[in-house]
Amino acid sequence: MPVLRNIGYLARCLPEGGQGEVHPIRGAALAWQDDRIAWAGAEADLPAEYAGWPAEDAGARLVIPGLVDCHTHLAFGGWRGDEFELRILGRSYQEIAASGGGIVSTMARTRGLDAGALLARCRGFLREMASLGVTTVECKSGYGLDEVTELRLLDVYRSLGREGPQRIVPTLLAAHVVPPEFRERRDEYVALVVDRIIPAAAGMAAFCDVFVEEGAFTVAEARRILQAGLAHGLRPKLHADQLSAGGGAELAAEVGAASADHLECIAPEGAAALCRAGVVAVSLPLATLYLRQAPMPARALIDAGVAVAVATDFNPGSAPSYHLPLAMLLACTLQRMTPAEVLKGATLLAARAIGVEPQCGSICPGKAADFAVIDAPDLNHWMYHFRPNACVRTVMAGRTVWNAPAPAGPNPR
Repeated sequence: MPVLRNIGYLARCLPEGGQGEVHPIRGAALAWQDDRIAWAGAEADLPAEYAGWPAEDAGARLVIPGLVDCHTHLAFGGWRGDEFELRILGRSYQEIAASGGGIVSTMARTRGLDAGALLARCRGFLREMASLGVTTVECKSGYGLDEVTELRLLDVYRSLGREGPQRIVPTLLAAHVVPPEFRERRDEYVALVVDRIIPAAAGMAAFCDVFVEEGAFTVAEARRILQAGLAHGLRPKLHADQLSAGGGAELAAEVGAASADHLECIAPEGAAALCRAGVVAVSLPLATLYLRQAPMPARALIDAGVAVAVATDFNPGSAPSYHLPLAMLLACTLQRMTPAEVLKGATLLAARAIGVEPQCGSICPGKAADFAVIDAPDLNHWMYHFRPNACVRTVMAGRTVWNAPAPAGPNPR
């Protein structure tokens, strides 16, 4: 039953208010019991019932809700550093994929790994993510592209969720691309996803995702797959309008998707549809950095009333980094999102995009005691003064899962 005192700036990120409202309190305190937040507010207003609880000192630092990475491809085999050089030399994402690289090359490496090897890789990634303040991670399949491996990836995620420390939200992405063995029989692959993989994934995944793009899946194919997912209890998600305006955003609105992700090439009609349907738009600025694309028009989407989350898209090809604070900085600098808008996008709105908003994403009584202590005096300073890692402590469900090796002093004002 601890009380964290001497919080210099507490960003609560409550559901009420717009994207830029993080409900800050200076000179704050935070009390939690077991795995739940009991109270949060100004330290001067700490209720008497908590005054005798064991006290911990935040060192006048920034405290935020645990970060939520709502779009990752966590389990995969190998890396694709050679493609990094090819893109620098002018090869496009599509050209690399057409020559046997891209998702298909990762598919081959992933199929060759057993569950134990995949678990070991994922555990390493998650440890590093916890050190950055990340307490909830959405994890997609999509690098198996056959029934056996797709289910193996989901089983790995189920194991990771059971062992912790992070909250894991699994997503089925069997419709990532059509695998080579079905290239001339794509209807058969869609049927495999609909008739076999989705039914087998029911109870293992929370969402069904489809990559709607030239070279991946058409709107009609995606609609069929997402409707099959809904019939088996899997809520829709989409990789939409990443490389072209292909109607993915409009489809996301039509099927009531939890989120539409990427949206670098979203059409005005797609933006209006997302707003009407209340679909969260997920920005992935690390991918646009690596692919040298113009990023999602986040400023325009927010101004139009669309909620914008921010995530890493961690994967071995187009976004080989799980550094969510870096993605947040890029959302500020490349997409003109304010630090407050970015923080709400990487906490509450990211939680909304993966269906866990009732459990996490805010610092308020009753929610999970997930929070991070950041070595900065306030939110603006944290985003402005980028460092390899400013997180000095991560708490997940009331338990400290990361402490900086050596205590850092308060950041100079």
